[in-house]
Amino acid sequence: MSAARQAFGELGERIAERWLRRQGWRVVQRRFRSGHRDIDLVVEREGTIAFVEVKARRGSEFGDPIEAVNWRKQKELSRSAFVWIDRHGRPRESYRFDVVGVLVEGERVRVRHVANAFALRSSA
Repeated sequence: MSAARQAFGELGERIAERWLRRQGWRVVQRRFRSGHRDIDLVVEREGTIAFVEVKARRGSEFGDPIEAVNWRKQKELSRSAFVWIDRHGRPRESYRFDVVGVLVEGERVRVRHVANAFALRSSA
């Protein structure tokens, strides 16, 4: 991945994090790594842990950023989430997957948050 592309991805994550904080979420962990996979943000609010995948795009010519989280990415996120839960989970918490799309078009930034975007998949 190019340095410019990585920097833009990090910008998208910072925008998503700021947006989630304004919605009352507390960041538990940034960029949780499990092998070569990672979870962009792990956030908590009122006993719910959300594993958040952030997708950022410059313009909409390649579609909505949310659409980029396909079944393969969902499976990878699920595997990483099982590892996170095994290491850090607490019995009374509930878990879900959220996707935050960040669309940057010039000076305009749009954030779209899809709560409970998909179900936890088996780690197999």
